[in-house]
Amino acid sequence: MPKYRRILLKLSGEAIAKKNPDGSVAEIFDENIIRGITDAVAELTRQGTQVAIVIGAGNIWRGAYGKGVRRARADQMGMLGTMINCLRLEDAFEKSGIDARVMSPIAMNSFAEHYDFRKAIERLEAGGVVIFGCGTGMPFVTTDTTVVVRAAEIDADIIMMAKNIDGVYEKDPRGPDGKIDPSVARFKAISYDECLRRDLRATDTYATSLAKDRGIDMYIFALSDPGNIIKAAKGEEIGTLVTCEQVEPSVY
Repeated sequence: MPKYRRILLKLSGEAIAKKNPDGSVAEIFDENIIRGITDAVAELTRQGTQVAIVIGAGNIWRGAYGKGVRRARADQMGMLGTMINCLRLEDAFEKSGIDARVMSPIAMNSFAEHYDFRKAIERLEAGGVVIFGCGTGMPFVTTDTTVVVRAAEIDADIIMMAKNIDGVYEKDPRGPDGKIDPSVARFKAISYDECLRRDLRATDTYATSLAKDRGIDMYIFALSDPGNIIKAAKGEEIGTLVTCEQVEPSVY
């Protein structure tokens, strides 16, 4: 059975894309990944876990790296990219018979509800899935920070970060060929303070500090197998727990 009552699931936009052999994006959606996410979240809701979702836009646009585009404008373009991903997920959930709603802090009345944390909680408690789009609605803020803000607002038990990498490593584990170097240690558990001290950047620094301040733990794991969402929700050790507690770092 799932370990948590209410989770905030962060989906990497890059991780839902279909990739070319060199790792570049071939198509913005990998339909097998989308179907797997839908099935996993449906299973969790059937078992009584409430699921809210934030999704990035790395498969479409990365605002911080928009060459030649003013940063504030690039971030606004990224917000629209997240909304495309949100609507794709909403459609997938609805076709599976799951009540799902997209909420946005930016007015998009024709296809998204205006964000209100009280309404979001009501939908979650009624068994629906809520998908938060457009980040916080402000530039210079990443979707990692959005995840922590929304998790705090809806009183989530944990933040589950489904990424294109299977946890937090002692240093960048990817070699020149993009493959994981097995000699680089992967953490099983580590504190927020230790992440900040080592500058590990499991998430951006502000998101890490905010999660620590709000007392919300984070579990980071790979989305390559969407079934990992269920495993992580059950408390299986498949990634890295980043915690508010002062734990001694442990590795696999």
